[in-house]
Amino acid sequence: MNKRILICLVGLILVCVPLTGIAGKAVSVEVLYMNHGPLQNSLEAIRSVFSKYDGKIAISWYDFESDEGEDFMAKKGIRQHIPLAIWMDNEVKFRVDDKDVVFAGFPTGSGPQFFQGKWTTTDLQKVLDQLTAEK
Repeated sequence: MNKRILICLVGLILVCVPLTGIAGKAVSVEVLYMNHGPLQNSLEAIRSVFSKYDGKIAISWYDFESDEGEDFMAKKGIRQHIPLAIWMDNEVKFRVDDKDVVFAGFPTGSGPQFFQGKWTTTDLQKVLDQLTAEK
């Protein structure tokens, strides 16, 4: 009897363990942001995009003006004033629709023009679609 239970348990482990590998690791997403009024609409739009990837992405938020944010900036080598930057799997630059996109600054069309990046939340969604499909 005990031998049968042991055999069943081993069989179950052999079946389940490979399935956890198939599920893959979540895409690491790190967001450095300034928690100021002008950026709030952009952050809300970004959170809306992220909400579509529940369980597929692991998000870490770093407030630019917090101790944790300062440690994060030091780790990433950031020394300049930047309202927003998004890393996915430790990368900030991606190829989207035959153009290079860097997820830094406000999304195009939002916030002060001199702080706008050349990216949109649609670009962000396209990259997340690619990265989560690969995992």
